[in-house]
Amino acid sequence: MGWFFLFFILSGFCGLVYQVTWLRAAMASFGVTTPMVSIVLSVFMAGLALGSFAGGRLAHRLEGRGPRPFLRLYAATELLIGVSGIVVAPLLRLGHTLFVSSGGTEWNSSAHYLAAGAWLTLALLPFCTAMGATFPLAMAGIRATHDAGSGRSFSYLYVANVLGAMAGALTSAFVLIELLGFRNTMLFASAVNVVVAVLAFAQGGKLTPAAKSAPLPRPAASAADSPEDAPAVVLFALLLATGLISLAMEVVWTRQFVPFLGPMVYTFASILATYLAATAAGSWLYRKWVTDPTKSWLFDVRLLSIFAAVTALLPLFAADPRWSFGRGLAKGVLRVAIGTGPFCAVLGFLTPMVMDRVSGGEPKRAGFAYALNTIGCIAGPLLAGFVTLPALGERWSLVLLAAPLSLVVLAPQTPAAAAAGALSIRRRLLPPVIGVVTAVLLIVLTRDFESQFTGSVVHRDHTATVVALGDNRMGKTLRINGVGITSLTPITKLMAHLPLAMLEGAPTKGLVLCLGMGTSFRTMLSWGIDATVVELVPSVPALLGFFHPDGDALRASPRAHIVVDDARRYLERSSETFDVIVIDPPPPVEAAASSLLYSVEFYESAAKRLRRGGILQQWLPSGEPSVIASATKALTTHFAHVRIFHSIAGRGWHFLASAAPIPAKTAAELAAKLPPAAAADLVEWGPHTTPAEQLDEVVGREVPLAAVLAAAPDAPALSDDRPVNEYYMLRRLWR
Repeated sequence: MGWFFLFFILSGFCGLVYQVTWLRAAMASFGVTTPMVSIVLSVFMAGLALGSFAGGRLAHRLEGRGPRPFLRLYAATELLIGVSGIVVAPLLRLGHTLFVSSGGTEWNSSAHYLAAGAWLTLALLPFCTAMGATFPLAMAGIRATHDAGSGRSFSYLYVANVLGAMAGALTSAFVLIELLGFRNTMLFASAVNVVVAVLAFAQGGKLTPAAKSAPLPRPAASAADSPEDAPAVVLFALLLATGLISLAMEVVWTRQFVPFLGPMVYTFASILATYLAATAAGSWLYRKWVTDPTKSWLFDVRLLSIFAAVTALLPLFAADPRWSFGRGLAKGVLRVAIGTGPFCAVLGFLTPMVMDRVSGGEPKRAGFAYALNTIGCIAGPLLAGFVTLPALGERWSLVLLAAPLSLVVLAPQTPAAAAAGALSIRRRLLPPVIGVVTAVLLIVLTRDFESQFTGSVVHRDHTATVVALGDNRMGKTLRINGVGITSLTPITKLMAHLPLAMLEGAPTKGLVLCLGMGTSFRTMLSWGIDATVVELVPSVPALLGFFHPDGDALRASPRAHIVVDDARRYLERSSETFDVIVIDPPPPVEAAASSLLYSVEFYESAAKRLRRGGILQQWLPSGEPSVIASATKALTTHFAHVRIFHSIAGRGWHFLASAAPIPAKTAAELAAKLPPAAAADLVEWGPHTTPAEQLDEVVGREVPLAAVLAAAPDAPALSDDRPVNEYYMLRRLWR
């Protein structure tokens, strides 16, 4: 059975790598929006469910023919999965090209998501179905070759699969993507799948059938087979519920712990790795104790469900801002471990235990049960992202999700339990009472992250939790998912004033990508032109009046156009052209998915939306020379003329890019172009009192393009495939 364990470690590794890389490729092709993420995950999980169900039925039909057919079918599925590493990325790029060429980018959002979902299903579903089929096929191979232990083969493979997935999460995020890029990381995973396929095919010819290949009876009684077993219908419902609850809670955890770790890819990888490591630990303990009669009390489904319900609320304690968990990155990781580890360990113990009980090692039953669990995994993120988080917030979402687990105590006893005699009052009532008391204490005594900000305005939607705070105007700030996005600063005014003043003619229409507190958008309107702003988070535009006294009036202006969409998707969907495009991606520069607003492919889309002689302004916070040079190379790929300026007080960089030469005007000449309202807007917050002085602090600090590139000559142009700004761990360690 050791070969099967190795196969599933490698297969789990590849599956997680594909999930990460496919999601990123889909976002690059169809938009960085919550619905798009949900579509990709739903297709992925639907394929697993379909494959598990179909694989179980196929294995049942082939039962009794020895191990060879199962091993060769398993090898074929691994080979098919390996093909995905070669064809999925080109298929997604082809889908994007077809949408653009057919005018599909101008469809409304519903039509866009419907078409994108159909294409993603076509591209991903066959390979995800093959992934789902691996479990029942491997179980059938074990059943045909090993009598002993085959009744708990699912948990055996489950431990290996989760260990492999954890390795895939850590290796892809911390090593492979930085070194190889997304496409070559997919090819690496593809090569691993091919190796597994070859080994499985070779082993299929060597394994000998078990002495009895006919259907085997349920395995001998063990610590896991106690008379307190819940009825089968309750166990199947529990599998559906644990899949739903665990994936829904992952969405909630992201909202809770990002404020302590930052919105980097390493944060999400750490949360996922913690989830998988704790799950693997729980599954390993189940395998270790399953034959130990002294541990039989641990295998009570009711008791485990109560443990799960209580530990599901531990993130309330771990994400309480009042408690200190150390310094630096370690304190954030410790919060995640304390908050999510116990719950994941309990589910890691409970899920394979229930799977073993309902399947008894029979692939058909296992395929059906695993499909149920996976269907729950489809519903969970949708429920949390679109229903509970916007309506209830993180705290009450956790409470609502944990509640169904506690209801298992109400399940009727099985006939075996009734025949063995009723449970003692203490054993029946004490765990639920302790659980309820603990849950109430966790709910009442803990505080949410935003509770530390007095007088704040909090909005929640399917994309983010948004907090606006500050008593006086210049002290106001905006936080999205706990991360400080921006404050009121003259820098955001200059992002719009600088390119508008640099134009040869008079501007009539401008575009701002990323609204934030609305300063650049407000500045653009001060020029008396039509201004469009694109914002990803639906709750942000409603706060414009909180940050600016005239914010609500600006929103009502016929010249103001606010669009809630992904910035890149908007550029490709729109047929409009603009004199100026202002881009200010959310900080930090290392934020996950931020490279999609700095990449070669993004600038190609932006260049098409500029009018003749138009100027693009790209804001880039101060960062590593390699990141600055990489972003600069990406700009120069599609813009022949690029000028770079240090901003006020040296805080960040203004990049101006155009297909036409950008005139070298003095600060006085630029100031003369400002309409009166724009001139007043420019100096509203200082630090200087005249427009010429304000502009001179930036125009007088131009940085030669060659100097920026020379600071990191080996840096590649930032692209969707090589997001230099997001993946930096190895580079910084080596430095």
